Amino acid sequence: MDYLPLPDSAARQFIDSITIFEEYQRTRKQASQYAGGMYWKAQGPYEYLVKTQRDNSQERIGPRNEQTEGVYKEFTSRKTAVEDRLKTLRAALTDAQRLNKALKVGRTPAMVIDILQALEDAGLAEHFTVVGTHSLYAYESAAGVRIVQGALATQDVDLLWDARRSVRFITEMERSDVSMLQVLQRADSTFQRKEGQNETAINAKGFEVDFLRRMAEGDDPHPFRFSSDEDDLWPVQAVRASVLTTAPRFEHVVASATGRMAMMRTIAPATFVKFKRWMAEKAPAREPLKRNRDRRQADIVRGLLDQGMLVS
Repeated sequence: MDYLPLPDSAARQFIDSITIFEEYQRTRKQASQYAGGMYWKAQGPYEYLVKTQRDNSQERIGPRNEQTEGVYKEFTSRKTAVEDRLKTLRAALTDAQRLNKALKVGRTPAMVIDILQALEDAGLAEHFTVVGTHSLYAYESAAGVRIVQGALATQDVDLLWDARRSVRFITEMERSDVSMLQVLQRADSTFQRKEGQNETAINAKGFEVDFLRRMAEGDDPHPFRFSSDEDDLWPVQAVRASVLTTAPRFEHVVASATGRMAMMRTIAPATFVKFKRWMAEKAPAREPLKRNRDRRQADIVRGLLDQGMLVS
């Protein structure tokens, strides 16, 4: 067998943890809408309602009247309610993560969890898709199994950037005033661009993050650097990456051995199988050992699909 079922106690715990994690993430996003605050500012004989943002910028809403007093009351009451709910969920999430660790719910590399969460926190997660071996962590989490370690071992994660949404991506990067390398450094401060490989970031322990993109077509920006920072990363064009770019998506919460969780966005299992079989049989200059692993990974995921443990 290339995989074993997750023990019942761990499976139940993971289901409960996912519920808490997803509600925490949803509430956290909702709370971001109430970042900053509102206050009344006196100016001569008048008072104005002012909205402050997280970056300390201010927006004048209007003079004090029945309408703006209603706006102020609604904002402050909703802000308090959401923040109280988030505080309760944060405590529940801490407990869930502790139980995840105790029951050995997950084993996604902690570094991958940190990277996924850094992208989420930066508001950039939807622009990237995990492809390659690490997709198996999402599949095994969804299927409630443990895939044999030999099929998983790797010291790098591949992130596919969606060039089709480049305009929105550039706008969001400029608004956040951050480079992609700086986003990774929020996960691990030792990440730096790998010498001679502008598409790769590597940390002090040798863990690599490779950024891929489809071969340039149409209006795709090319060449493309993630930000104006000269030290930032450049996604590299990858053969047949267009197949992965247009593939249906598959999302599932994954957990590390420490119990921490993140949402992994990857490709649909059926697409993974087809692509891995192409890698095993037709990819040019592919090393024999990697071809064997590609074939094994494809067979494992195909087996999970055939047994109804995964939905394509």
